[in-house]
Amino acid sequence: MNTDKKNWISDKAFFWLVTGVSVAVLAVVVLLRYLPSEYRPNFHLAKHLPFLNAVLNSCVSVCLALGYYMIRYRKNKVLHQFFMLLAFIISALFLISYVAYHTSMDHTPYCGDGFMKTLYLSVLFSHILLAAIILPLVLYTIYFSTTGNLVKHKKLARWTFPLWFYVSVTGVLVYVLISPCYPWNI
Repeated sequence: MNTDKKNWISDKAFFWLVTGVSVAVLAVVVLLRYLPSEYRPNFHLAKHLPFLNAVLNSCVSVCLALGYYMIRYRKNKVLHQFFMLLAFIISALFLISYVAYHTSMDHTPYCGDGFMKTLYLSVLFSHILLAAIILPLVLYTIYFSTTGNLVKHKKLARWTFPLWFYVSVTGVLVYVLISPCYPWNI
Protein backbone atom coordinates (compact mmCIF):
# COMPACT_ATOMS: atom_id res chain seq x y z
CA MET A 1 0.00 0.00 0.00
CA ASN A 2 1.20 3.49 -0.80
CA THR A 3 1.72 5.14 2.59
CA ASP A 4 2.41 8.57 1.08
CA LYS A 5 -1.33 9.29 0.89
CA LYS A 6 -3.42 9.50 4.03
CA ASN A 7 -6.87 7.96 3.66
CA TRP A 8 -9.61 10.59 3.88
CA ILE A 9 -11.87 7.91 5.31
CA SER A 10 -11.13 4.66 7.10
CA ASP A 11 -11.60 1.38 5.26
CA LYS A 12 -14.31 0.38 7.75
CA ALA A 13 -16.21 3.67 7.36
CA PHE A 14 -15.96 3.38 3.57
CA PHE A 15 -17.35 -0.16 3.73
CA TRP A 16 -20.43 1.09 5.59
CA LEU A 17 -20.77 4.03 3.19
CA VAL A 18 -20.67 1.71 0.15
CA THR A 19 -23.08 -0.70 1.82
CA GLY A 20 -25.52 2.10 2.63
CA VAL A 21 -25.39 3.66 -0.83
CA SER A 22 -25.71 0.28 -2.57
CA VAL A 23 -28.66 -0.85 -0.47
CA ALA A 24 -30.39 2.54 -0.82
CA VAL A 25 -30.02 2.58 -4.61
CA LEU A 26 -31.22 -1.01 -4.90
CA ALA A 27 -34.19 -0.31 -2.61
CA VAL A 28 -35.23 2.76 -4.61
CA VAL A 29 -35.05 0.86 -7.90
CA VAL A 30 -37.07 -2.06 -6.52
CA LEU A 31 -39.66 0.23 -4.92
CA LEU A 32 -40.07 2.19 -8.15
CA ARG A 33 -40.85 -1.04 -9.99
CA TYR A 34 -43.90 -1.57 -7.77
CA LEU A 35 -45.00 2.05 -7.28
CA PRO A 36 -48.71 2.32 -8.23
CA SER A 37 -49.54 4.57 -11.19
CA GLU A 38 -51.56 7.00 -9.11
CA TYR A 39 -48.44 7.90 -7.09
CA ARG A 40 -46.25 8.52 -10.10
CA PRO A 41 -45.70 12.04 -11.35
CA ASN A 42 -46.62 12.28 -15.00
CA PHE A 43 -44.46 14.54 -17.10
CA HIS A 44 -44.36 14.62 -20.88
CA LEU A 45 -40.60 14.32 -21.35
CA ALA A 46 -40.38 11.04 -19.43
CA LYS A 47 -41.11 9.01 -22.54
CA HIS A 48 -37.80 10.22 -24.03
CA LEU A 49 -35.72 9.10 -21.04
CA PRO A 50 -35.22 5.47 -22.16
CA PHE A 51 -33.50 6.73 -25.32
CA LEU A 52 -31.40 9.12 -23.23
CA ASN A 53 -30.51 6.22 -20.93
CA ALA A 54 -29.34 4.17 -23.93
CA VAL A 55 -27.21 7.10 -25.12
CA LEU A 56 -25.73 7.52 -21.63
CA ASN A 57 -24.97 3.78 -21.41
CA SER A 58 -23.32 3.95 -24.84
CA CYS A 59 -21.15 6.83 -23.64
CA VAL A 60 -20.19 4.86 -20.52
CA SER A 61 -19.17 1.91 -22.72
CA VAL A 62 -16.98 4.16 -24.88
CA CYS A 63 -15.38 5.81 -21.82
CA LEU A 64 -14.68 2.43 -20.23
CA ALA A 65 -13.10 1.09 -23.43
CA LEU A 66 -10.97 4.22 -23.81
CA GLY A 67 -9.95 4.12 -20.14
CA TYR A 68 -8.93 0.50 -20.47
CA TYR A 69 -7.03 1.21 -23.67
CA MET A 70 -5.18 4.16 -22.12
CA ILE A 71 -3.88 2.17 -19.16
CA ARG A 72 -3.35 -1.18 -20.87
CA TYR A 73 -1.74 -0.13 -24.14
CA ARG A 74 -0.61 3.47 -23.64
CA LYS A 75 0.27 3.31 -19.93
CA ASN A 76 -1.29 6.76 -19.64
CA LYS A 77 -2.60 7.02 -16.06
CA VAL A 78 -3.93 10.56 -16.48
CA LEU A 79 -6.18 9.72 -19.44
CA HIS A 80 -7.12 6.39 -17.83
CA GLN A 81 -8.31 8.23 -14.72
CA PHE A 82 -10.08 10.86 -16.83
CA PHE A 83 -12.08 8.32 -18.85
CA MET A 84 -12.92 6.19 -15.81
CA LEU A 85 -14.07 9.22 -13.84
CA LEU A 86 -16.11 10.37 -16.83
CA ALA A 87 -17.69 6.88 -17.05
CA PHE A 88 -18.59 7.15 -13.35
CA ILE A 89 -20.12 10.62 -13.77
CA ILE A 90 -22.14 9.55 -16.83
CA SER A 91 -23.28 6.45 -14.91
CA ALA A 92 -24.51 8.72 -12.12
CA LEU A 93 -26.43 10.81 -14.68
CA PHE A 94 -27.88 7.58 -16.06
CA LEU A 95 -29.04 6.56 -12.58
CA ILE A 96 -30.79 9.92 -12.08
CA SER A 97 -32.49 9.60 -15.47
CA TYR A 98 -33.42 5.97 -14.79
CA VAL A 99 -35.02 6.87 -11.45
CA ALA A 100 -36.86 9.83 -13.04
CA TYR A 101 -38.26 7.59 -15.76
CA HIS A 102 -39.38 4.80 -13.43
CA THR A 103 -40.93 7.34 -11.07
CA SER A 104 -42.95 8.82 -13.91
CA MET A 105 -43.94 5.88 -16.08
CA ASP A 106 -45.48 2.46 -15.59
CA HIS A 107 -43.48 -0.69 -16.19
CA THR A 108 -43.42 -1.76 -19.85
CA PRO A 109 -43.72 -5.52 -20.38
CA TYR A 110 -41.94 -7.14 -23.31
CA CYS A 111 -44.35 -7.46 -26.24
CA GLY A 112 -42.61 -10.19 -28.24
CA ASP A 113 -42.59 -13.95 -27.81
CA GLY A 114 -40.56 -17.03 -28.63
CA PHE A 115 -36.80 -16.78 -29.05
CA MET A 116 -36.76 -12.97 -28.87
CA LYS A 117 -38.58 -12.95 -25.54
CA THR A 118 -36.16 -15.56 -24.17
CA LEU A 119 -33.22 -13.51 -25.44
CA TYR A 120 -34.66 -10.30 -23.97
CA LEU A 121 -35.33 -11.86 -20.56
CA SER A 122 -31.87 -13.48 -20.46
CA VAL A 123 -30.15 -10.21 -21.25
CA LEU A 124 -32.43 -8.27 -18.89
CA PHE A 125 -31.95 -10.60 -15.91
CA SER A 126 -28.16 -10.75 -16.31
CA HIS A 127 -28.11 -6.96 -16.73
CA ILE A 128 -30.20 -6.39 -13.58
CA LEU A 129 -28.20 -8.83 -11.47
CA LEU A 130 -24.84 -7.39 -12.49
CA ALA A 131 -26.12 -3.79 -12.26
CA ALA A 132 -26.93 -4.45 -8.60
CA ILE A 133 -23.44 -5.84 -8.03
CA ILE A 134 -21.44 -3.28 -10.00
CA LEU A 135 -22.04 -0.19 -7.85
CA PRO A 136 -20.06 -1.34 -4.82
CA LEU A 137 -17.33 -2.74 -7.08
CA VAL A 138 -16.98 0.60 -8.89
CA LEU A 139 -16.97 2.54 -5.62
CA TYR A 140 -14.28 0.30 -4.15
CA THR A 141 -12.19 0.36 -7.32
CA ILE A 142 -12.25 4.17 -7.25
CA TYR A 143 -11.56 4.18 -3.51
CA PHE A 144 -8.47 2.03 -3.85
CA SER A 145 -7.19 4.22 -6.66
CA THR A 146 -7.74 7.49 -4.81
CA THR A 147 -6.20 6.19 -1.58
CA GLY A 148 -3.11 5.03 -3.45
CA ASN A 149 -3.68 1.32 -2.93
CA LEU A 150 -2.92 0.43 -6.54
CA VAL A 151 -2.36 -3.26 -5.82
CA LYS A 152 -5.95 -3.65 -4.58
CA HIS A 153 -7.17 -1.27 -7.30
CA LYS A 154 -5.69 -3.41 -10.08
CA LYS A 155 -6.86 -6.64 -8.50
CA LEU A 156 -10.46 -5.40 -8.18
CA ALA A 157 -10.45 -3.59 -11.55
CA ARG A 158 -9.86 -6.94 -13.28
CA TRP A 159 -13.41 -7.84 -12.18
CA THR A 160 -14.99 -4.39 -12.15
CA PHE A 161 -14.10 -3.39 -15.71
CA PRO A 162 -15.61 -6.37 -17.59
CA LEU A 163 -18.73 -6.41 -15.40
CA TRP A 164 -19.27 -2.64 -15.71
CA PHE A 165 -18.68 -2.81 -19.45
CA TYR A 166 -21.17 -5.69 -19.75
CA VAL A 167 -23.79 -3.77 -17.76
CA SER A 168 -23.38 -0.65 -19.91
CA VAL A 169 -23.52 -2.57 -23.21
CA THR A 170 -26.47 -4.74 -22.17
CA GLY A 171 -28.27 -1.59 -20.99
CA VAL A 172 -28.24 -0.42 -24.60
CA LEU A 173 -29.28 -3.87 -25.82
CA VAL A 174 -32.21 -3.96 -23.37
CA TYR A 175 -33.36 -0.60 -24.74
CA VAL A 176 -33.09 -1.79 -28.35
CA LEU A 177 -35.10 -4.92 -27.56
CA ILE A 178 -37.83 -3.24 -25.44
CA SER A 179 -38.24 0.03 -27.37
CA PRO A 180 -40.82 -1.35 -29.85
CA CYS A 181 -42.96 -2.28 -26.83
CA TYR A 182 -43.26 1.23 -25.39
CA PRO A 183 -46.90 2.37 -25.53
CA TRP A 184 -45.98 5.46 -27.57
CA ASN A 185 -44.29 3.23 -30.21
CA ILE A 186 -47.17 0.76 -30.61
